[in-house]
Amino acid sequence: MIMINLEIAALSAAYADGSLTPEAMLDEVYARIAARGERPTWIHIVPQADAARQLEAASARKAAGADLPLFGIPFAVKDNIDVAGLPTTAGCPDFAFMPDRSATVVQRLIAAGAILIGKTNLDQFATGLVGTRSPYGACSSVFDERYVSGGSSAGSGVAVGAGLVSFALGTDTAGSGRVPAAFNNIVGLKPTKGLVSTSGVLPACRTQDVVSIFAGTAGDALAVLQVAGAYDETDAYSRKAPPAAVQPASWPVGFRFGVPADGLEFFGDEAAATLFRSAVERLTALGGTAVEVDFTPFRDAAQLLYSGPWVAERLAAIRGFAETKPDSIHPVVRGIILGAATISAADAFDGFYKLADLTRRAEAEWAKMDVFLLPTTGTTYTIEELLADPVRLNSNLGLYTNFVNLMDLSAIAMPAGFRESGPKKGLPFGVTLIGRTFADGALATLADRFHRAQALPIGATGRLPEGPALQVEASASGTVRLAVVGAHLTGQPLNHQLTGRQARLLRAARTAPGYRLYALAGTSPAKPGLVRDPDGAGGIEVEVWELTETAFGSFVAEVPPPMAIGTVTLEDGGTVKGFLCEPIALIGAEDITGHGGWRRWLAR
Repeated sequence: MIMINLEIAALSAAYADGSLTPEAMLDEVYARIAARGERPTWIHIVPQADAARQLEAASARKAAGADLPLFGIPFAVKDNIDVAGLPTTAGCPDFAFMPDRSATVVQRLIAAGAILIGKTNLDQFATGLVGTRSPYGACSSVFDERYVSGGSSAGSGVAVGAGLVSFALGTDTAGSGRVPAAFNNIVGLKPTKGLVSTSGVLPACRTQDVVSIFAGTAGDALAVLQVAGAYDETDAYSRKAPPAAVQPASWPVGFRFGVPADGLEFFGDEAAATLFRSAVERLTALGGTAVEVDFTPFRDAAQLLYSGPWVAERLAAIRGFAETKPDSIHPVVRGIILGAATISAADAFDGFYKLADLTRRAEAEWAKMDVFLLPTTGTTYTIEELLADPVRLNSNLGLYTNFVNLMDLSAIAMPAGFRESGPKKGLPFGVTLIGRTFADGALATLADRFHRAQALPIGATGRLPEGPALQVEASASGTVRLAVVGAHLTGQPLNHQLTGRQARLLRAARTAPGYRLYALAGTSPAKPGLVRDPDGAGGIEVEVWELTETAFGSFVAEVPPPMAIGTVTLEDGGTVKGFLCEPIALIGAEDITGHGGWRRWLAR
């Protein structure tokens, strides 16, 4: 086997420059699967000859001029999602049926050129967060076979974590698109409910289910969501999302991220607690401000998912089968689903009322924050521990995930380091960013920054992310983005020239290499000069602001010589308008490039 990088951008670039063919990619993917073995990750694998035919069809459409954003990208789907020509088992052989057509989301991905490799194992009927409740075998973490993989989208998480496919679809009702991400050191994007069609997806709780996306990076996950997410009139729960929902978005300096004031529980896993504290520090270093919030309404809502009426939805999804063939259902799953038979309509309304009350109480906490940071799980367990105590330990894993769909929130789980001590040393830990409805693109943007700041490998591959960082879309029509470096920064004497024009602070950033910063002589107020220099180290702090074109024009009219407005390249490769300086102004100026920015030089 050769080491092919399966990141979407990397594969696409390799195909474009001829250094890799999609046929060679398929050869390696199938070689990796053969080396690892079919079970327990997979329930059905598409024969390589059939995958090659998918590729031939996509190649023909591409040659005819079709736009295929996922051309030649290998993926997998959880086996509660229909694929024409393959049985849907939901992890229960006696339940299996052959669908007439593929789920809408699968159709969209294949239409975009993606290559389906197979269907993955799951906690039966998508009931569980552990990956041990399947007759096809218990999945384990790609880092230690003694520990659970997370579920219910167990095989999908493992397939990405082991480097077998570029991305995989799961489903998420209680956290099944996030817990496997944490336990396999990958990204798990849980979209807003209704953003991705669930037509052709076997329900767990139909009102709460979403199709989730596992990938190596947040950028890859968002690229898939941009294809997968679309309104589907055949799905009664599909929603028309604003275009911005699936686009990258800037985060201003000082964005507020919530952390529980108390109530954080790590179940004795001190290494996990340490890593969460590090995650708070890292998000602060990225420009965020931590604010304490009351976790109580979120925690109480989380408990409703399995103690309230939503368990009855699981029974409704498979009632006929559950009542006629109960012995075909995994004992733990059977106990949960058939236990819902005693829930009455009055119980259901009581649950709806309680959830509405908790959601209203949570509004007071959302007023304090722009995004919520939580551990994806407080800890992890061995397969042996889960088999011995399946319900209680599963419930522990859902503490920070169960409430999200009930409260109609968006979320993305991301890697946050490895335990360095204790009995679980070497196992990955993950955190989740939670946002409001349709904040999916914004969350992915922040998650990408957080992930790349840690220099963590993708899954267990040992390979660091190589694809480009997630880029923010160009300015909205009628606006201009401007980088400022000195007296116009927040809190500096000329910042009013921006705020007085209703400019909006987008984010802090740094310049690319090739720039120097000087403290100019004889200026009042004191001003710096940013100058292009091929030998300049760059990395100079700037703030990026957004103004209307009219406001930008009036602003430029006030810029005095020797200052000028030009184009500045940022460290992420993006370009914006920005302050530059004429060389004549450098007479008597001090080179302050090594200080990193104007504020640091002033502080000196």
